[in-house]
Amino acid sequence: MKSWVSKAINIINADYQRSADTHLIKLEQIAFRDIDIYLKDESTHPTGSLKHRLARSLFLYALCNGKIVEGTTVVEASSGSTAVSEAYFAKMIGVPFVAVMPKSTAQSKIALIERYGGQCHFVDCPTQMHSEATKVAHELNGYFMDQFLFAERATDWRGNNNIAESIFEQMKAEPHPIPHTVVMSAGTGGTSATIGRYIRYKGLASQLVVVDPEFSVFFDSFKNNDHTLTATRGSRIEGIGRPKVEASFQHDVIDDMIAVPDAASIATMHWLNNTLGIKAGPSTGTNLWGALSIAEQMKQRGEMGSIVTLMCDSGERYSETYYNAGWVEKTIGSFAEYTTKLEAIGAPA
Repeated sequence: MKSWVSKAINIINADYQRSADTHLIKLEQIAFRDIDIYLKDESTHPTGSLKHRLARSLFLYALCNGKIVEGTTVVEASSGSTAVSEAYFAKMIGVPFVAVMPKSTAQSKIALIERYGGQCHFVDCPTQMHSEATKVAHELNGYFMDQFLFAERATDWRGNNNIAESIFEQMKAEPHPIPHTVVMSAGTGGTSATIGRYIRYKGLASQLVVVDPEFSVFFDSFKNNDHTLTATRGSRIEGIGRPKVEASFQHDVIDDMIAVPDAASIATMHWLNNTLGIKAGPSTGTNLWGALSIAEQMKQRGEMGSIVTLMCDSGERYSETYYNAGWVEKTIGSFAEYTTKLEAIGAPA
């Protein structure tokens, strides 16, 4: 059994060694004097999203803790991207995988999970995912990976090429190498915890600002210091926002939060595509709206510096939803108001 686990860990580590780091794109076309905005493009991972890093860490964490052995069925509660990445690693080491997800998950993500050999188990509402995943894992005598519990502890926040170390290494030769602010949205809270801890560990002056969509409790939880908040529905921005405060969401490493209207997220992802030719997913729209808002505040205060945010995944996964005008009108509504604001604060140079 131990030899199988060792082999599985070696397989995952070999895949890591074959993978290059992701690009850090300077958004030259956005005109803020002496304020540079960067987009860390996580869509270039083998499974196409930021969640590739998390899935690798979760598998290594589970393997090293004796939770996954030969033949163990791995179960995850995920709205899509984490499940895609976990299906990839499950196939790599030869274990079954089941994703518990809302019926509303994009068909393209479902197809990717199935392409990697995973099975999809659907629930009506995102609030049902966790309990259903626990039930499925028990019935299959499997292991519930539980990204919402283990995300913040599975990643080495001190370095080891985590997302934070990658960003700050890539910024070293830039005009403002220590970012004024790093902007990140939260799904599990694992990435924001990693970035916030790394900033403190290295004694850096950067601020960590977490952006949160509608129908998520993270913003109100942070502002009111209330870890017990819950909501009756899930976020409309796929992959981020939660109806309860997850264990991986670490309030104390966050400097501030911004609540972002869903229409602003959608407007920004379309504006990024139409203006800069970068087709990203809706959570990137949330992130970039936050970054632009901070840039506008810095401009008004006469400050200079750099802002880094993340492109979590490619917009190609959302052609049937967030890039479908009819779906957006029905699900989100008009976003014209925010497009006008974007054109005013970030016109092309």
